[in-house]
Amino acid sequence: MSTVTEFVDVDVPVRTAYNQWTQFEEFPRFMDGVTEIRQIDETHMHWKTEIGGVKREFDAEVTEQLPDERVAWKSTDGEKQAGVVTFHRLDDTKTRVTVQMDFEPDGIVEKAGAVLGVVDHRVKGDLGRFKEFIESRGGAETGAWRGEVDRPGV
Repeated sequence: MSTVTEFVDVDVPVRTAYNQWTQFEEFPRFMDGVTEIRQIDETHMHWKTEIGGVKREFDAEVTEQLPDERVAWKSTDGEKQAGVVTFHRLDDTKTRVTVQMDFEPDGIVEKAGAVLGVVDHRVKGDLGRFKEFIESRGGAETGAWRGEVDRPGV
């Protein structure tokens, strides 16, 4: 299992950053290689990706969600990954968005890429594009889901 941790500071309030992150179907607008996300229900989604000419599809579920604090997920088939995005209020108009993701590289090329930091670079780029996306909207998110999902076993 490989782990990636990256963060970006965005010039929007924590509520705005969190609200935008809950709009999973908008991810292809700032995530390189994500071609489509279809929201199945409040906690399940179907992902389509194409990275380096390799197309993949997988399902994922939100395993924990606390408004303005965190969104955690895990894949339920296909890609083996899990992660959490946390939102930290730096001041009234600035938020730190941190992504921590664990994933299982598949095959020699992906294993080499994990060792060389390719995934880290991709996540850092995605966060930079998220910053550009939300800030270019004048701090207006495209939507919000403020529901809570309790951590398993709670």
